[in-house]
Amino acid sequence: MSDTEIESSELPDDAVDPEPQRNDVELSVDGLVKRFGGITAVDGASFEVESGAMTGLIGPNGAGKSTTFHCITGIHRPDAGTVRFQGRDITGIRPYECADYGLVRTFQIAREMANMTVLENLMLPAQNQLGEQLWRSVLPFARQEVEREERELLERVWEVLEFFEIEHIAEEKAGNLSGGQRKLLEMARALMIEPEMLLLDEPFAGVNPTLEHKLLDHIHELREEGYTFLIVEHDMDLIMENCERVIVMHQGSVLAEGAPETITSNEQVIEAYLGGEV
Repeated sequence: MSDTEIESSELPDDAVDPEPQRNDVELSVDGLVKRFGGITAVDGASFEVESGAMTGLIGPNGAGKSTTFHCITGIHRPDAGTVRFQGRDITGIRPYECADYGLVRTFQIAREMANMTVLENLMLPAQNQLGEQLWRSVLPFARQEVEREERELLERVWEVLEFFEIEHIAEEKAGNLSGGQRKLLEMARALMIEPEMLLLDEPFAGVNPTLEHKLLDHIHELREEGYTFLIVEHDMDLIMENCERVIVMHQGSVLAEGAPETITSNEQVIEAYLGGEV
């Protein structure tokens, strides 16, 4: 035994690594499988997303990207595999439970409440509101607390409206918004849940270049504030220019993952996108 090993073995337990090691993995997907009848949409997908990073999830049409999102966030229950968020096993939990833990997703097609105003749409997602309890809304002494919380919530809503630069349409019915405005509202609603990680499913689909740049600016600002992002997007250039790490899916499995420059030079990725054999 070396002198170094002897010295280390003689140290008291509390003198060695007194603090637990920091876990930089925010989301871990291991061996995920989802079948629909005889079709395997996700076939043993495994990957990790680092905390505070912007990670892209790309692949040809039918690669299993959206189904993977559905399995992670509880829309679908996977047939096999595990999903862990911040070290907690969340495999198969319900979507609202996922949101409670701080893992929130958006959809390819925005799912706003069309007959409610933009402001009302943003008031809804806030969790554990006192006004949800009937007795607090009725009894005078408890109603004061509800009103105080609603005022604070309204302040938060206006902050989010201003952040996404849509305060001018606050009183507009959500069903009257343009496609781009609905994308902004969808992301604003997700932010009202105060998540720690956002899964964005094609957030730039169908939006004009000006709005695309605006959305990207907002995402980068949120990332600087500590949010973690996993983004599904068909625009490969956009992902390569904005994400630190890229995961490529093909036929339900992870084909490749790594830094953008590694992915763009990967022959298997090129063949998958061009329709060749892998």
